This record gives sequence, C-alpha cells and structure tokens, in this order.
Amino acid sequence: MKTKPILVGLGANLPSERHGSPVATLEAALRSMAGKGLTVVACSSWWESAPVPVSDQPWYVNGVAEVATALAPAALLGVLHEIEAEFGRVRSVVNAPRVLDLDLLAYGDVVRTGPEAPLLPHPRLAERAFVLKPLAEVRPDWHHPVSGRSLSDMLAALPSGQIVRPVP
Repeated sequence: MKTKPILVGLGANLPSERHGSPVATLEAALRSMAGKGLTVVACSSWWESAPVPVSDQPWYVNGVAEVATALAPAALLGVLHEIEAEFGRVRSVVNAPRVLDLDLLAYGDVVRTGPEAPLLPHPRLAERAFVLKPLAEVRPDWHHPVSGRSLSDMLAALPSGQIVRPVP
C-alpha cells in the first residue's frame, strides 16, 4: 500500500538576489529542504500561472513536491517558513508578490481546521489550478482527505479563467 503523501506547494514570482530567476530559486529551495530534515521524494515540473487574484504582478512559477520527514505538521510549517525567510521572503500584505512561497498542502490524511496553524489540507488547494496541475504529476491518485474527491474531479470542477501552463 502506498503511503499517504506529505505535499508542499512551491511558488515564486520575483527573482531572488542570491539565486536569480523564480525557477532557479525554487530549485534552490528544494535543495535547501534536504538540510532541514526533509527528503524530497518527488517533484513536479514547473508551471507558470497568472496571479490569483488577477493583478498586474509578474506571473508565478509553481510546482508541488512530495516530501518525507519525521517532523510533525506544525514543525514542518515552521521549517518551510524558515526557508522562505532565508530566501528573502518578507510577509507584507496578503497576495503580495514574493521571492518564495512554500505551502504545506497536505500531511497524509491529517485534517486540522484550526485555530492553530497549519490548517490541513490547505483550505484553498481544491480551487487552484496552479496547485492541482502539478500535484497531478506527483500524485495522480491523490484524494482530498476531507471531501474524498479525486484529483481528476477537482481539476474538472475548477472555475474557468485560471491560466496555468508548463514552463517552456
């Protein structure tokens, strides 16, 4: 039986001073995870997406990684935030452009509704093509632990207008 995955969303739409382009930054973030008690089991290809909500920001580069770790969900989220900070992420306003965004999307079948972080699975995961399309590369058999919906069902139910395409 296949293990239940721990899934991390990666995104960036600003270059980093140290690593360069968003793609180079995301690849460096994956390497950084190894030094923090995480093993990257699989990673999607990179996808370009228009900002959500729509704005005049640069397009994002997104991907999804499956990781293995002994860290509990809250500790894992802390490590992801630590990596973001090391890469120059500054949290200002919601949906601001960013040099690196690491989201804990799912931690196996764990469901956490709050009030403490992390909320699991990520509350907007099923609404975002920039998460679901790369997730389909990593875990095409994944099912939402709350709704039970398949990945293919969630992809089919996405609202129109979300532009997501493979990075050339």
